[in-house]
Amino acid sequence: MIERTAGKEVPQDYPQRIKRLRADLGLTQARLAAELGVSFATVNRWENGQVKPSRLSWAQLVKLASDRAPTPGGSDADGAERHAPEAPDLLDFTTPPEIVVVLAEGQRLSFGHLANPAFAAETSKIDPLPHQRIAVYEHMLPQDRLRFLLADDAGAGKTIMAGLYIREMKSRRLLRRVLVVAPAGLIGNWRRELSNLFGLPFRIITGADARTENPFTGEHSDQLIVSVDTLAGARVFARLQEPDVEPYDLVIFDEAHKLSADRGADLRVRKTDRYRLAEALAGVPGLDDRWRLNWSAHHLLLLTATPHMGKDYPYYALWRLLEPEVLATPEAFAEYPADLRVKHFIRRTKEEMVRLDGTPLYPKRISDTLGYELTRGEFSEQQLYDETTEYLRYVYNRAKLLNRTAARLAMSVFQRRLASSTYALLRSFERRFDKLDKLIADVQEGRITMEQLLTLQQRLADEADAFDAQTADEEVPAEGLEGNEICEDRLLQGVVAASLADLLAEKEQVRRLVDLAKAVYEKPGAESKFDRLRGVLTDPRWSDEKLIIFTEHRDTLDYLVRRLEGMGYSGQVAQIHGGMDYQEREEQVERFRRSHHEGGCRILVATDAAGEGINLQFCWLMVNWDIPWNPARLEQRMGRIHRYGQQHDPVVILNLVAPSTREGRVLKTLLDKLEAIRRELKSDKVYDVIGRLFQGVSITQYMEIALNEGPDVAGRQLEGVLTREQVEAVTIREKKLYGTGGDVAKNLPRLREDLEQETYWRLLPGYVRQFIEKAAPLVDIAIEGDPDGEFALRPTKTGALDPLLPALEAYPPGQRDRLTVTRPADKNGGVWLHPGEPVFEAFRAVVEDRLGSKALRGAIFIDPTTSR
Repeated sequence: MIERTAGKEVPQDYPQRIKRLRADLGLTQARLAAELGVSFATVNRWENGQVKPSRLSWAQLVKLASDRAPTPGGSDADGAERHAPEAPDLLDFTTPPEIVVVLAEGQRLSFGHLANPAFAAETSKIDPLPHQRIAVYEHMLPQDRLRFLLADDAGAGKTIMAGLYIREMKSRRLLRRVLVVAPAGLIGNWRRELSNLFGLPFRIITGADARTENPFTGEHSDQLIVSVDTLAGARVFARLQEPDVEPYDLVIFDEAHKLSADRGADLRVRKTDRYRLAEALAGVPGLDDRWRLNWSAHHLLLLTATPHMGKDYPYYALWRLLEPEVLATPEAFAEYPADLRVKHFIRRTKEEMVRLDGTPLYPKRISDTLGYELTRGEFSEQQLYDETTEYLRYVYNRAKLLNRTAARLAMSVFQRRLASSTYALLRSFERRFDKLDKLIADVQEGRITMEQLLTLQQRLADEADAFDAQTADEEVPAEGLEGNEICEDRLLQGVVAASLADLLAEKEQVRRLVDLAKAVYEKPGAESKFDRLRGVLTDPRWSDEKLIIFTEHRDTLDYLVRRLEGMGYSGQVAQIHGGMDYQEREEQVERFRRSHHEGGCRILVATDAAGEGINLQFCWLMVNWDIPWNPARLEQRMGRIHRYGQQHDPVVILNLVAPSTREGRVLKTLLDKLEAIRRELKSDKVYDVIGRLFQGVSITQYMEIALNEGPDVAGRQLEGVLTREQVEAVTIREKKLYGTGGDVAKNLPRLREDLEQETYWRLLPGYVRQFIEKAAPLVDIAIEGDPDGEFALRPTKTGALDPLLPALEAYPPGQRDRLTVTRPADKNGGVWLHPGEPVFEAFRAVVEDRLGSKALRGAIFIDPTTSR
C-alpha cells in the first residue's frame, strides 16, 4: 500500500501503487488530479510509468491514502460524484463487444511502430529525405545503445533527424528523459522544430531556473533544452549532480565540434569546460568532483557539420566521448577498425544528398559582387575614408613599434566599421572619444598613473577579437548587447599613448574625426552604398521578392532599418540581432515569413549573432551589406538560405564592396577567387569548405597588410591561401578521413520500394478516425463537424470533456475547435490528432480510464464466417 512508503523514496512500482490507490478510493484520473492539484495528464503519465512523481507529490499521495478510507461508492465530501471501482471479480463476458474493441484499438494505436516501422514519419509534419531515413532507420534505431556522431554537411536537417529518432524511440517506450545541449543561439530553433514538426514539447532551461529549484527534477524535467555554457556553469551543473536527479536516457550535443579539447606541443591536453561537461554526461571515468556525476546517459548523439577542423586530436576527442573506455587513447582510436567506426559515424556531403527521384537536394548558388564608388568632395565619404585611414595607419605603426597589441586590436574595430557604414564608424569614434576623455581625467586627477595605464594595455592584449575568434553561434549576449559589442567596448580602451600629452593629442584627432563622420552622415546624398542597395530593391528581377540583409554590426542594422523605413518600407522591415532573446527573434522571423497580404515583411535585416540557428529557406535572395572577415561567418550566412527545404533554384547572394578602398580590394579578391574556383570545379564545394581553408588564418592580418603595404600585396598573399588545389585537397583529405559516405544514391531503388510498402502499413488517418468515432460516444463525448475534415469534441454529460481541457488549452483558442485526423497543409491548420499528440493521448487515457475495468470482464464475439 502507498501509506506504508511514508518517509521513503518513491518505489519502483509506483504506477501500480497509484492505480491501486485510485481504485480503492473510487476516483477517476481526473478526480485524483484535482485532489492533488496536478493535471490529468500528469496522473496519466504516472500510471503509465512515463513520469516518476516528485517527492512532494508522493508525500501528497501518502497523505491522501492515510486520510481517505476507501468507500464502496457514493460521493466525495464536496458532493462530487465518484465512480466506484469496477475491478472484475469474474471474467463473465458481459461487457458489450464495442467497448473491448475500442480499448484494444487504443492500445494498438499506441504501438503504431509495430504496424509501420517508420511510424514517426507518419505522425510528424515532415516527409523524411533519403539521407535522413538512412541515418535514422538504418544506422541509429537498430542500436540498443546509441553512441553516434552525425556529421552531415551544414543544412542537412540534423535537428530533424534527431527529432525523428526521439519520436520513434518514444513510440517504442525506449526513451523517456531527453536532454538537448546546444549553443545559446540555437536553443530557440531546437524548441520550435521539436514542437512544430514532431509535437514534442521541450522546455528551455536558463541559469535563473536553477536559483531556487532544481529544473532537472519533477514532472516537467523529462524533455529539456539548455545552452552548453549555461549547463557548464557551476550553479546549473551542481543541480544536475543532486542525488534525486534521474539519469537522462538520451543526451544530444549540437555543434559538437565546439566541445573542444586539444593537445599542445608539450603533449598537455587542454580541455574547455564544454568538453568536461560532455565527459561527465558521456560517462568518462576519473573526473574530479567539479564534474563528477553518479550517472551517465545511455544514449549519446553528437551533431556537427565540421567534426575535423584540420587538427587530429580534437577529432579524436569527439570519438572518445562515444566510447570512453574503448577509445581511451589516440592510439586506440587509430587502431579502431573501420567496420566498427561505421556503427558510430555517418557523414554525407551536400553533393551526395538527393531527393527520392535522384535530383540534387541543394540548389545552385549564384554569388555576385556589386561595386560602388565613395562620394567625393568636401565632407564626402572619400574624405572620411582617407582621414580615418591616416589615423589607423599612424596608430597601427606606433603600436607595432611599442608592441601594443591592444591598440592594434582597437584599430581593427575602426577598420571593420569603416567598411560597414558611416553611422557605425561615427558611433565607434564617439565611444573612443568618451574612453579617451575618461582616461585623461583619471590621469589628471591622479586616479591612474601612466605605469598603471601601461599595465592595463598589457591586460587588454589578451582580449580576443570576437569577430575573429568566434563564429556567430558562439557569441554570448549579455544585458541586451551582442557578444561582439561587449568585446569591442573593451578593445576601444587600447591606446599607444606614452604620456598625457599623447592622450590629449589623440583625443583631439578623434574629435575631428567625429565631427567629419557626423557631417558626412548628415549630408544629403552622401550614401553611395545605400544607393547600391536601393538599386537591388527596385530591380525588376527582385522587386517582389523577400530579401535578407546581413551586417556584422548592430549600429549598421539600426541605420539600415531607419533608412529603409524612410524609403517607404515602413511596417515591411523585420529585424533580428543578438540582443534579442529567442522568442523575440522567432516573432520577427514569423513577421518576415508571412506574405505581404497577411501583413508580413518584405525585408529582414539581421546581424550574424542573430542569424545563426534561424532557418530562412523560404527566402532565396540575400545581400551581404558588409563582408565578414571571418570566412566561417560568411559560410554560416549562406547556410541560412542554402539548406534543406529551399525550393528556389538558384539562391542569389549579392555582396556590396567598394573596390577603390584597400579593404574593398582585399574582399573583392577573396570573393572573385571563390567564384573562379567554383566555375573551375563546376561545384559549390568551395563555399562549404571556406571555413576549413582559413582555419587559423585571419583576414584581419591581410587588412593590416593592405593598410600599411598596400592592397596588391595583401591580395597576392590571399590568393596563395585560396587555390583550386587546396579546395580539392580538403575534399580528398575528408574522404580519406570520413569515407565516401555515398550510400544515398545507390539505395534509392530500395527506399522507393520501402515507401511504397509503407502506404499499406499506415494507420493515419483512417484507423485514428475510426477509433475516435467509435470511442467518443462511449465516454459521453460527441463529435461536432466533419470527421474527415475539421471537427470539435463536445461533452454530452457534464465534465466528460474536462480531462482533455489541459491538452486543448495548450493550443491557441482558434484551433481548439478545429480538430483533424489529417496532417494539416500548413501551421495554421487545426489540431492534428494522432498517437503521441497530447489531445489524442488525453482522449485515449479517458477511454482507458472510463472503460478499462469493464473491458476486463470480457465480451463475446461471433465469427461471422462460421456456419455453426
